[in-house]
Amino acid sequence: MKKSINESTISIHVPLNGNKLLEKCVNAVNKNEEIYALWKVINVNAIDRLGMSDHGSVHVQIVANIALRLARILVKNKIEMSVVKDFELTQDHAELIIFLASILHDTGMSISREDHESYSLFLSNMLLKEILNFLPIEEKTIVISEVLHAIISHRKGGKPVTIEAGVVRVADALDMSEGRSRIPYEAGKIGIHSISAAAIDEVEIQEAKEVPIQILIQMNNSSGIFQVDELLKSKLGGSGIEKYVTVKAYIREDKEKKLLKEFIIKQ
Repeated sequence: MKKSINESTISIHVPLNGNKLLEKCVNAVNKNEEIYALWKVINVNAIDRLGMSDHGSVHVQIVANIALRLARILVKNKIEMSVVKDFELTQDHAELIIFLASILHDTGMSISREDHESYSLFLSNMLLKEILNFLPIEEKTIVISEVLHAIISHRKGGKPVTIEAGVVRVADALDMSEGRSRIPYEAGKIGIHSISAAAIDEVEIQEAKEVPIQILIQMNNSSGIFQVDELLKSKLGGSGIEKYVTVKAYIREDKEKKLLKEFIIKQ
């Protein structure tokens, strides 16, 4: 491998906030060699072969942390999670669903980038049955079903019908800050995706007053608007949580960078 990350040296960490189910789950994931092997394969495909950014353990840990933060802000503001409302399970179960969907949503990229969301379903289903063996059968069945729904709903045009799935969908799109988005740009693959990705410096998630969640996106170049308007907007719209979120993108005047010297179209 050349640029891909050594997944075996990375452990998944998220703030547990006293959630014992989540603690058991994180421990089970970090002991599961198959999951880490899949993340390694994913990044060989994503980084080495396709010139994309990380889609393995770094990406999923970022998504999991963002998703849990979004969910906890919503709950703090009296927004009920779907698994609580529909199945009378607990907020701890909802966080379990969000965490697992976050770390498994791209497993299908170990097979193919095209339609990877569908491939993620059968790979994740097998893994979930093993990881969640500490749950009673009925609870495990509900959690697995909700996780798989969240996974398939993160695809382009996906239509989440649960708050948990909407949270994961938006969290995936919010992993856009410069640190993880530079690989295609630095590899010389110049286009709107690579230029706009390199233009995002920081994403901050705040609890707000008018709506529960405010997302602040700091850019170093106006091309970053493509990431916000074309990519984040499409994931936020139809997520089911868009009415709880506002997005503000800005450029600090002293921070604007020149990302493109010239662009030549070759036939």
